[in-house]
Amino acid sequence: MNLKNRNFITLLDYTPEEIDYLLTLSARLKQEKYDGIPHKLLPDKNVVLLFQKDSTRTRCAFEVGALDLGMGVTYLGPNGSQMNKKESVKDTARVLGRMYDGIEFRGYKQEHVELLGEHAGVPVWNGLTDLYHPTQILADFLTIQEVFGYLKGIRFTYVGDSRNNMGNSLMIGSAKMGLHFTGVAPKELWPTDELIAQCEEIAKETGATIRFTEDKMEGTKDAHVIYTDVWVSMGEPKEVWNERLRILSPYQVDMEMMNNADDKAIFMHCLPAFHGNDTDVGKQIADEFGATYPKVKHGEMEVTDEVIESPRSVVFQEAENRMHTIKAVMLATLSDVHE
Repeated sequence: MNLKNRNFITLLDYTPEEIDYLLTLSARLKQEKYDGIPHKLLPDKNVVLLFQKDSTRTRCAFEVGALDLGMGVTYLGPNGSQMNKKESVKDTARVLGRMYDGIEFRGYKQEHVELLGEHAGVPVWNGLTDLYHPTQILADFLTIQEVFGYLKGIRFTYVGDSRNNMGNSLMIGSAKMGLHFTGVAPKELWPTDELIAQCEEIAKETGATIRFTEDKMEGTKDAHVIYTDVWVSMGEPKEVWNERLRILSPYQVDMEMMNNADDKAIFMHCLPAFHGNDTDVGKQIADEFGATYPKVKHGEMEVTDEVIESPRSVVFQEAENRMHTIKAVMLATLSDVHE
């Protein structure tokens, strides 16, 4: 297995064997970090983090991961480069590709990360776009493996906007790795028919199943994993909130839903999560819409505080695993390392 010089833009580009390789490498690197074993395997490399959207986990995971591997890191935030302002994405790719050994991109459009990957001449890693979030899926699947010991056959339920980058990517990952994926959402928030059909074809080879339902109790029945995400993505206008609350407030993950799942079911979320009024945005939404939508009056939106603070929640273990899996992606695509 050799992934050197490969882009990491969507899991559609990777085979189940390659994904399993990355997860195995992630687990090894995590154990080495816990054991205090240095792995500065890329001391002569430099990477650039190109962010159009701010982030806590993605930035920190890439920075710490790169430093652990001995690399130099440059962070270019939303105002840190001329891309899309005075310089095209294509030109930015050709400039950065001559200075750096790898490029991470976190932004608004999938087409931009694809352009970077096409023209940079060095590995490009997708840290999040409007369509996909592949590094998050690796962290999620490593976490599931740590909890249950396996992936194939896991009953995985995603609750909420199933057509966003997380819904798309979790469905793809499940199809690739043999999980039984259920999307629970209003039909208008299901993925495109084209992507569903593509995942169903993949699932025929792996034993996975793909299904969708609007019934939250049917969709979460006996699930091993219940997963949700924020209802409004970064960059979307404030006006979107009222409509999303109207459509999605019935799908808030609460203890009734968790108790409907398997006895050993875990709760997962890519974070950040709105589960109280101790954030500026959460308090603002609660103040503005709490009277209309009682479920959000305390700043609890996609998940209740009771669920995310319960022993069933593995969201912080999952967040840590962003670092280990991202480190594995960088190492595998920048070197000849073999697991």
